[in-house]
Amino acid sequence: MRVAFYTLGCKVNQYETEVLKTRFQNAGFTVVEDSEPADAYIVNSCTVTASGDRKTRQILHRFARQNPNAVLALCGCMPQAFPETAEILTEAQIVTGAQNRAALVDYVKRALKTGERIIDIHPHQPGEPFEAMRAERFSEHTRAFVKIEDGCDRWCSYCIIPKARGPIRSKPLDQLKEELEGLAQNGYQEIVLVGINLSSYGKEDGWKIRLADAVELACSIEGICRVRLGSLEPELLLDEDIKRLAAQPKFCPQFHLSLQSGCDETLRRMNRHYDTAFYRELVEKLRQNFPDAAITTDVMVGFAGETEEEFEASRRFVEEIGFAKTHVFAYSIREGTRAAKFPGQLSKKEKEARSRRMMETAEACRRRFEEGLIGQTVEVLFETQKSPNEMVGYAKNYVPVLVRTSENLQNQIRRVTICSVEDECCVGILSEE
Repeated sequence: MRVAFYTLGCKVNQYETEVLKTRFQNAGFTVVEDSEPADAYIVNSCTVTASGDRKTRQILHRFARQNPNAVLALCGCMPQAFPETAEILTEAQIVTGAQNRAALVDYVKRALKTGERIIDIHPHQPGEPFEAMRAERFSEHTRAFVKIEDGCDRWCSYCIIPKARGPIRSKPLDQLKEELEGLAQNGYQEIVLVGINLSSYGKEDGWKIRLADAVELACSIEGICRVRLGSLEPELLLDEDIKRLAAQPKFCPQFHLSLQSGCDETLRRMNRHYDTAFYRELVEKLRQNFPDAAITTDVMVGFAGETEEEFEASRRFVEEIGFAKTHVFAYSIREGTRAAKFPGQLSKKEKEARSRRMMETAEACRRRFEEGLIGQTVEVLFETQKSPNEMVGYAKNYVPVLVRTSENLQNQIRRVTICSVEDECCVGILSEE
């Protein structure tokens, strides 16, 4: 039997899909590309935005046309947050949510055998445990992602994720150790710890363990040379955490601190739990402890009620911080959130104009940061062959680096001297070892 997967959304979703692939392979299925004929197609959905829901529906329609006799399974955040909407998507013969993924293999086998439709979506419950999951391989990555946290309790006014992902729960350290050892044995030199609200790791247990404990454990595993973190909520990163991270030579100094807006008035309407003064001070602390740190972020423009003055304050703050990379996106109304009913919703035209202006600032910041690296020698983990004579990899601070060479350097860590900046990456030459 053949099964194909389609994943929308974040690194956590991608990790969960990789775990599902392994489970289906262990059950005797052959995993194929989603463009190929298959007996079953699994769609792991994202519901952060309404456009994510549209993409989910489009993918289901595509698979139904591609192979009308196949079993289509819809799982993930979209059916968990909007079960009534998901249940009426009749192309999906199986509909489950963002939990109990262990049952999906049996559901697909049952549907293939009986032809029945299976709906299994259970609301999240307080105190529910972290769902045991273990990744072994990643089909398209040199680095390995490991989910160590699920759930969110921040309830930002624009966000549906707390409903989709439920309460905070953390992967126990013994399970994490076992998974990391397996990934190291499979040749992964870089580990990225990810979560829905990664900074909250350990919170549900009264902070008996913290994110720094997970980092220290990962750094202790033989064979793992780099440990990186996914997106962080800034207000949960304490001085003690920073000092512990700085003491780990394997830790990668890249901090993706979700900003959303550089204007305090907008942050309050968003129900973010910090202000720009706190954010600025945190960045200063990180740069003091990690001199070569790359600070990256997400910035939303056109949030409900955002005035031109508020937008300009946010743009100036992005310029002031000097982010190494900024993901700029326009606010879109997400039904089921408080912000969907806020007054002052902006037009699509205005949001697009502000996106362009913010992206221009973000691009100038990125280039300044990368040009500041010219002349430095950095360690690069090479990932992909861009052309027969070009290899691309990433420095520890996640700056992309291109080297012109005929060597196949994939999954090798080599020292590179940065010579210039071209397009969206640094260009360097291999240094003498």
